Formats: sequence, structure tokens, C-alpha cells
Amino acid sequence: MAEPEDSVSEIEPTAEIVDYIDELTGLPEPKGALTFSSSHSVLLMPNPKIHSLGQAIAVFLLFTCLLGFLNGVDYASPDSGLVRPDEFVYRLSQTAPDETATFRGVVFDDDNQPIENATVRVSWDDGNLWNMTVTETGKDGAFSFEKLDPGLARVDILVERGEHIDVFSNRVLFSPPALIEPIGFTTIDFTLPPAEEFAAQPCTNGDDECEVRQIDMTSQQMEHPLMDSGASSIYITIGFGFMGLALIATGFTLWAMNSGSIGILRTAAAISFFGMGHYYAACCFGIVAFLLTFAVPKRYIPVEQKTLPSGLL
Repeated sequence: MAEPEDSVSEIEPTAEIVDYIDELTGLPEPKGALTFSSSHSVLLMPNPKIHSLGQAIAVFLLFTCLLGFLNGVDYASPDSGLVRPDEFVYRLSQTAPDETATFRGVVFDDDNQPIENATVRVSWDDGNLWNMTVTETGKDGAFSFEKLDPGLARVDILVERGEHIDVFSNRVLFSPPALIEPIGFTTIDFTLPPAEEFAAQPCTNGDDECEVRQIDMTSQQMEHPLMDSGASSIYITIGFGFMGLALIATGFTLWAMNSGSIGILRTAAAISFFGMGHYYAACCFGIVAFLLTFAVPKRYIPVEQKTLPSGLL
């Protein structure tokens, strides 16, 4: 009886055996000898030291920061300096819309007691027209005006004292609206001089006695009129803001000089722009310094070759 043939036949491989690593990488194993050669290329890295042009710009920025700081000191000193709070508020009032000022206050006598039924008259020059509005104080001596034009105005306070009418005149600056408010508020309290001072004033018609006695302070307030104390506080706060920006820009400038970063130096120039300076000097110099930072060339130095320890070779 014949033996059955084996059901499993041996299959001879027809393809070359591919290395497992070659299948993963897709790269055949090199069969020839490897040869290494040097291209004499030098690895470069950015120079951590700032360029000489960058150093010159940094010194220029320090001077610009000084201008911004001095401008802040000027703003923070309302009683001295090139720019006063009243001048600052007056400039803003020139571009403010009409009828956007509110004027409030209290009238006191020389004993610091509120005066009732005192007449408060506000008048201001509106181009070719002289406007005037009048109100009276209440029991608490308070008065209020609305829809006035921001800017300079004359305020006359009339008080009846026996057979005389005493008039106390002042020059007042109405605050314009702030950037976030539609109305500007001005609050000023007035204290009338005693009756003796009014009696000592000469009469306008040359008589020894007159019914209307007046103390006019407007001639003494031509350069610095009365204004809201809150406006002065905002002015001083702006001054401290300028000083803070100048100090921040100075810090960024010194940081750039130590790190050699042109980006930090450019940031310092941008911050110094907002310091303004007198006559916008810091703004102009800040723009010049910002543009000059783009002219600073990039410098590179070769990477230092360090010898590895013999145990790692």
C-alpha cells in the first residue's frame, strides 16, 4: 500500500530577506566603507553683547527718558513749571462742545456761614455775543448752573447788606467733559470778605458813599483763574503717570544694554514715546530711537569648541 503524500509542501523563499531595521527606516544598510570629512564650517551664535550702534541708541533713550521724567515733575508741581493746571484745562476746553459744563458751589460769609438768597451771576464771552445767566442760593447757600460753555467766565456774587449791595467778582475756569463723561463738573465755594472791606473800596462814580460796593478779583486772576480742585488732582496724577512711564522705559533700556536684545531696546523706545516731554520732545526722540533700532546690524560669534572628557570618548 502506498504511503500518502505529505499535505504540507515546503515553500522556497523567492525574495531577499529584508532586515527589520531597514523596513522601519526605509534606508538600506550601507555596504561600503564610511568616510568622514570636515567641511570646515563654523557654527555661529548671536552675539550676546549689544552692538555699538545699539549702545548709542540706548544712551539716546536714557536722555529721552529724562525728558519724560522732567515733564512728569512739571505736571506734578502745579504751582511751578512751564505748564500749569489751568493752562492744561483751558486748552482742553477750547475743543470741548458747548453747553457741556456744570457749575456748582456754596457761598459763605466771613464767619463761614452759608448765605441765603445771594445772587450768583455767570457771564462769558461767546464770540461776538456776551452770554449771562443768573440764579440765587438756597438756605444752605448752594447754587447750581447747567449747560454752560467750558472755558473762562466771570462770576459775580451779589449780597444785600442793609442799604448796600456788595458784589464779589472772580474769574473762573469751567472744566470740560472728561473722555468718559459727557459733562464736565466744576465745584467752587466762595467766601465773601467782611463788610468792612467792601466799605473801604472806592466808589466807581467818585462819591464818598455808594449803594453798590464791589471787590473785583478778576485783575489778579488773569493768569491763574479759579478752577475745580479735582481738575488739579487729575493734572497731578497725569504727572506721576509720565514719571512712571519714564522710569519703566529707563529700566527696559538698561535691561537691553545688559542683555544685548534689540527687541527690548525697541520696546523701551516705544514706551519713552508716551512720556511726551516739554514741547513733545520725548515723542519726537522716541520715534527717532524706535526707527534707529531697525538699523542695528546683527552680529554673530563662533560657538566655542569644548573638549569632551576622555571617559566619554
